[in-house]
Amino acid sequence: MTKLSELKTASQIAAEELADPEIRREHERTALAHAVAMRVIGYRSDHGLSQTGLARLLDMQQPAIARLEAGDHEPSLATLSRLARVLGIEFHIDITPDALGLRETA
Repeated sequence: MTKLSELKTASQIAAEELADPEIRREHERTALAHAVAMRVIGYRSDHGLSQTGLARLLDMQQPAIARLEAGDHEPSLATLSRLARVLGIEFHIDITPDALGLRETA
C-alpha cells in the first residue's frame, strides 16, 4: 500500500503531463475553452441552475450548455457575447502571436 507521503500532488502530475509535447499542445489548444467552461459552471453552480435552466435563460438548448461546460471546443464570439450580456459575465481575451487566453477579472 502506498503511503500518503509518497503520493504525488496534483501540480506534480500536471507538470509531468505537460512535459509531453503532445499533451502540452492539446492543453494550449483548449485553454480558452476550459476557462470559459469554468466560468459557465461556476455561474450555474452559484445560481443553483441545472444545465436545462441555464439553457432556458440563455435561449439555448441543453446540449449546447453541456458542450460549453465540457471545454473541448472554443466558443464563438457570438456565444461569448450572449453569455456576457445575459449572465453579466465579463470575458477579457488576450490574443497574442504566442497564445490565446482568457484573462482573469476581479
